[in-house]
Amino acid sequence: MTEPSSHLGSTADAYDAVARRYADMARDALDAFPLDRAVLAAFAAYVQSAGAGPVAELGCGPGQTTAHLRDLGLDVFGVDLSPVMIGLAREAYPDLRFEVGSMHALDLADGALNGIVSWYSLIHTPPEEIPAYLAEFGRLLATGGHLLLGFFESEGGPVSAFDHKVTTAYRWPIDELAVLAGRAGFAEIGRMLREPGEGERFRRGHLVLRKGR
Repeated sequence: MTEPSSHLGSTADAYDAVARRYADMARDALDAFPLDRAVLAAFAAYVQSAGAGPVAELGCGPGQTTAHLRDLGLDVFGVDLSPVMIGLAREAYPDLRFEVGSMHALDLADGALNGIVSWYSLIHTPPEEIPAYLAEFGRLLATGGHLLLGFFESEGGPVSAFDHKVTTAYRWPIDELAVLAGRAGFAEIGRMLREPGEGERFRRGHLVLRKGR
């Protein structure tokens, strides 16, 4: 993969700076959103139907979604750029594996994973770099493996930057992101759009995809 842009270092630093506050806020975030829990459960069911195998949450933050996926029956581990976030994840969920790393280039063999979850973790990636990240996800997944993308949806507009509370992020049209995933070798299984909840600004988009057709 080509060298990533400098956003990786700035993103890690930004999340290190707010990690404890972010972890406190995120710990019970899924409780209020049954549709989010439903799409995670659907992803878990697809992975399990394809056979046992490891799943990675890439951009796991303080680990609450990784733990939720574990509770859904997946053999899952988490990876994040932020060393402070990984420390908090290990502290909160000592029975789970968490590693510091970047989803742009992981030290894993081709086809090593049966599932990947990118739950609002691609949002800080500059749009021109998204195809390379999707290609890396395709390298990591076994044929028939599943990918779940969670992101801020642009509600009919183009890809656009916005002032995320931690660092600059991007909103994507769900159709455009699905097309890019298709070019990377993923077939769409389904999608879910959720309107903003209390305290949220933007519509949420979710794509469930499978490697290979």
